[in-house]
Amino acid sequence: MSFKKNIISTDLAPAAVGTYSQGVEHNGVFYYSGQIGINPKTSELAEGFQAQLDQIMKNIDGLLESCSITREHIIKTSIFVTDLSNFGLVNDAYVKFFSEPYPARSCIEVPGLPKGSLVEIEVIAAKG
Repeated sequence: MSFKKNIISTDLAPAAVGTYSQGVEHNGVFYYSGQIGINPKTSELAEGFQAQLDQIMKNIDGLLESCSITREHIIKTSIFVTDLSNFGLVNDAYVKFFSEPYPARSCIEVPGLPKGSLVEIEVIAAKG
């Protein structure tokens, strides 16, 4: 039996800016690369934490849509912020973006993110 992984590629989210895939699916589990607040149509990074957070959520929706799944399929998120004082904004976005029960989550403060982003979110989703 050979190992099979399906590479996810869509124009509904920003193209990879390095040597990685937008996502990989294996056995009904979807592993999406971290999203920053880049608009996939303009390739521009949104200005400010809230605008970047809003764009990230749109990008995540695009990735999910490209795989015919929804936010309800998300089981885990990993959030990276350059300033943990923005944690309240992350919580506010969660209430708008997800319904209870919420997915598992971690939130980590980091010294820097790609392209000067203030926040990055990666998600894992599953069918079944």
